[in-house]
Amino acid sequence: MGGVRLLVVDDDPLVRSALTLMLGGQPDVEVVGEAGDGLQALTQVRELRPDVVLMDIRMPRMSGLEATAALHARPEPPHVIVLTTFDADEHVLGALAAGADGFLLKDTPPAQLLEAVRAVAEGDPMLSPSVTRTLIERLRADPAADRAEQAQQRLASLTGREHEVALAVGRGLTNAEIARELCLSVPTVKAHVSRLFDKLAVTNRVQIAICVHDAGLV
Repeated sequence: MGGVRLLVVDDDPLVRSALTLMLGGQPDVEVVGEAGDGLQALTQVRELRPDVVLMDIRMPRMSGLEATAALHARPEPPHVIVLTTFDADEHVLGALAAGADGFLLKDTPPAQLLEAVRAVAEGDPMLSPSVTRTLIERLRADPAADRAEQAQQRLASLTGREHEVALAVGRGLTNAEIARELCLSVPTVKAHVSRLFDKLAVTNRVQIAICVHDAGLV
């Protein structure tokens, strides 16, 4: 089909069915499978090789957080969007640190959920506004006094252009938006983001944004 290959993971069969019907009817999205817990998700990913995984965070046997970390440790892992019922979920930071590319509420409107799947498949992170507020508030409340200093030291290794791209990522801009703002091509932006992964020792764009926020630059 040439579209986004999607795996839906949730312990509630009704939620899985609803997501499959809602997203699988799109011409550019193919729901290749479903899983009821994290262990099944690992097996399905190995067999079906989806581009994006919609991952419930609270499941029996293996949670979405554990499954996300396990997937991210694999070569060429799929992109993961973590779904939760509560925007104050205590696992927000853990899921992002584990390698999740997005964090959305289950009541996200269908159009926005579809947009998130497409964006994450292209390498752009996606956080619901309420989750973003929760994330920033928790980072600011972190008592670790050296967080800002460590982030500033990491960012000091960047070139001027890489620094500009990092700040734009920290503001939540997509690759296309960064390209327009900095008068660059999208492939050039993607190349800069890839170098940021190496220089900042991070594994996804959300972690770049966290580093920029830690440094007090956004």
